[in-house]
Amino acid sequence: MSGSIGERIKQARYIRGMSQRELAKNAGVSAQAISKYERNKNVPSSDVLLRLSKALDLNVEFFVRPKRVPQIIPDYRKRRALPRKVEAGIVAEIEDWLERYLEIESILNPYEDVFKFKYPEGFPRKVGSMENIEKAAEDLRRAWDLGSSPIESLTNLLEDRGIKVGVIDADERFDACTFNAEDDVEIPIVITRCNLPGDRQRFSIAHELGHLMLEPQNDLDGEKAAQRFAGAFLVPQNKAYSELGNERRNLGDFELLTLKHKYGLSMQAWIYRAKDLGIISELKAADLFKKFRALGRHKIEPGRSYPSEYPTRFEFLVHLALAEEIISKKRAEELLGKPLQQILSEPTGKTGRLGHCYV
Repeated sequence: MSGSIGERIKQARYIRGMSQRELAKNAGVSAQAISKYERNKNVPSSDVLLRLSKALDLNVEFFVRPKRVPQIIPDYRKRRALPRKVEAGIVAEIEDWLERYLEIESILNPYEDVFKFKYPEGFPRKVGSMENIEKAAEDLRRAWDLGSSPIESLTNLLEDRGIKVGVIDADERFDACTFNAEDDVEIPIVITRCNLPGDRQRFSIAHELGHLMLEPQNDLDGEKAAQRFAGAFLVPQNKAYSELGNERRNLGDFELLTLKHKYGLSMQAWIYRAKDLGIISELKAADLFKKFRALGRHKIEPGRSYPSEYPTRFEFLVHLALAEEIISKKRAEELLGKPLQQILSEPTGKTGRLGHCYV
């Protein structure tokens, strides 16, 4: 897919959250010049391109790299008046990350079939009731040979099934989004925000998986359907009944905390799960939520936090190509967007371009 330097300049500016005036000042050119570059009315000289590259803290190669994906429009799980500038930055960074991801996959062409996502038989599935959703979650687990045990790493599971997962440092009003980037083949993408508690992050990922796997019917609300799917996928109903029993008058803090760390599902999500399955009454669930809110637990749950997950497949593929001498060290660093030495010296998932925490 073709592109232009002008499109790249605009994309880089969105990633960095700069206005045309701010970029112009940092690069030592006029705002009018930036506008003309972005509208392809003019082409920057090599000297100006170097200054733009420095001002935007991106390699020159970024600006001349062909575009591999179409413009994307993510479907946000949480989008409370997300500022246009923030949204543009998120979309631009996702596009850049996806292009680099697809590029390393094309470089490792002999492994091509391994990278392709395929819906399991019977998916995406039309669902018209909450019972249909419970069945869909069970059937997806069965299709992926998961049994009913807790899922150790939801991120690894999705990456192993060909779904691309990214984690981005973004505005706190953003939790997660999902979308399909389509060219010749369908490419499902799930993006979440880093620095989320691990249990909340896992629910967001499972929620986005629900959007990919379900086609709500009969006026069934898509968000409620994805939410029910997330709980059912992380904790199958037979496991919920096994852990809590078929009917309870109350749920204790210690058992909720224990189950949170066993299944990677928040204490509050466990309350929802128990209510959805009729284990506790709606009145008791409301009472428990009221208690959580009064104690401030709706924002920070008690006890130790559940660890966050970080995708590794993109970086793994780059290092595989480097180890096999398919690409050079310089090329690897261009794809990763950072020095290789930085990767070896940093805690997993803490810095770097999208795929880890970065802004």
